[in-house]
Amino acid sequence: MRVINFNAGPAGLPLPALERARDELLDFQGTGMSVMEHSHRGREYEAVHNETISLLTELLGIPETHQVLFLTGGASQQFAQVPMNFLHPGTSADYLLTGVWSEKAYAEARLVGQARVAASTALPDKRYVRVPRQDELRLDLNAAYVHMSTNNTIFGTQWHVLPEVGEVPLVADMSSDFLWKPMDVSRFAFIYAGAQKNLGPSGVLIAVARRDFIARGRKDIPKVFRYSTHGENNSLYNTPPTFAIYLCRNVLAWVKELGGLEQLEKRNREKGELLYGCIDRHAGFYRAPVEVESRSYMNVVFRLPTPELEERFVAEAKQAGMAGLKGHRSVGGIRVSIYNAVSVEDVKALVSFMEEFVRRNG
Repeated sequence: MRVINFNAGPAGLPLPALERARDELLDFQGTGMSVMEHSHRGREYEAVHNETISLLTELLGIPETHQVLFLTGGASQQFAQVPMNFLHPGTSADYLLTGVWSEKAYAEARLVGQARVAASTALPDKRYVRVPRQDELRLDLNAAYVHMSTNNTIFGTQWHVLPEVGEVPLVADMSSDFLWKPMDVSRFAFIYAGAQKNLGPSGVLIAVARRDFIARGRKDIPKVFRYSTHGENNSLYNTPPTFAIYLCRNVLAWVKELGGLEQLEKRNREKGELLYGCIDRHAGFYRAPVEVESRSYMNVVFRLPTPELEERFVAEAKQAGMAGLKGHRSVGGIRVSIYNAVSVEDVKALVSFMEEFVRRNG
């Protein structure tokens, strides 16, 4: 029996995507071998590769000015690779700090070149409970780029209105909320997202890059680290993580069958409203630290009156068939990750458990 999976990443995958992989695992389309065993230069895998790009382009409405890249190393590698490519000598980049991951990206950029904090909402105790307002941004109009993290898995905050950065290229780590709703790709010069939350398994990172932006990237770094290299070679410069890309294809096909990103957004907002509604009804027991306008629809964090009750909550939820509810080790508490594969019915089951838990322990 499958559990209800609220893990923050690697996260649950849609059951139809997994069932399709199961059915094709040993014999992919009558070829007598698994898709994992096919050459990345062969026509069988190439069709999967290009279909994945096509599905993502269709679902997001990616314009001709941009292209899809499949990369490795996760978002953590991109924290270094972004400044390696775009932080030319004599230039500086702006960073908007809203949590642990944007802090890590800023730290890596400082190892490569000049980077500055253009905004930070860190509290004295190093927690984050909101994203910055537009009037709090101190942007350099001559910056090489502005970097942001759109959703913050640890602290449960999310940007719901994109920052206005003028003509400066906007670079975004969207690892934990990519594809949760429709978006205007043209607003961004470079988007990157680890697949293991909303799009597929761990092992592949999806980037959506503006072609002219990556073409201007530095040429004095090794070829394998240049985004332009991967762009020029349709992400086949070296062997890509073929099975991870195949599973992303399955997930994207499921999204399309579900009705696309518009339907996903409705579903995701309903899940968030159900969960935050329960928290707010019992505000004296479930304490949400995030300011309402910055609440994440992907990672819902809250505290209970005591650490002992939090441990009991996690243990009893696990007995009830719900996994992954323990908060990040750095902050504690409870974290419910309600990525795309989590259904409305899954969240209703959790809310029912929460109502009963507060009745017995409140």
